[in-house]
Amino acid sequence: MNIKIEKLIKQFAKLPRVGTRAATRIVLNLLQDKNGKAQILADTLSDAISSIHSCPICGVLTDGNVCEYCSDSTRNNGQLCIVRDLSDVLVLEKSGVFHGRYHVLGGNLSGVAGITPDDLNINGIKDRISTEHISEIIFALPNTIEGKTTQQYIMSIIHGDNIVFSELASGVPLGGDLDYIDDGTLTLAFGGRKKL
Repeated sequence: MNIKIEKLIKQFAKLPRVGTRAATRIVLNLLQDKNGKAQILADTLSDAISSIHSCPICGVLTDGNVCEYCSDSTRNNGQLCIVRDLSDVLVLEKSGVFHGRYHVLGGNLSGVAGITPDDLNINGIKDRISTEHISEIIFALPNTIEGKTTQQYIMSIIHGDNIVFSELASGVPLGGDLDYIDDGTLTLAFGGRKKL
């Protein structure tokens, strides 16, 4: 196979949840397309890379000064939902179960992977509590050891700030990711969240 094609397949295969087979199909489809899909994709990706950045307040990707969630005054309801990554925000938004503000950590603490608090978007949480009058922090982190460790660490640095901490209720399986939970289960888990 052509070296350039192999290189492109390897790059696509590095994407989450895309294996070598899927990457091969995607690359061959794009390169054999006669309608210019590959060029449109390349131009769109180039434009996104040059204009999209993390919101300085919450970490959600945006092309504005702040993201749509931080700039929406109706979401300033005292609730802050802490999530691992942007895909969790998209899942929660699609389900319609949450109407407050988000805080994207960019991962979870992990001794095995060497991820420390300095590697995550944790520092801004404490500032947001006072500036946005946060009264409840809702943890929507994975139900894993890393997720629970991250949750406990955040609670330990915020203690004494008169904040109600809660987490998603039953329905989120041990080791579960929000990406794989259906809207009905997510609605029940969010609505039945429990105080910590």
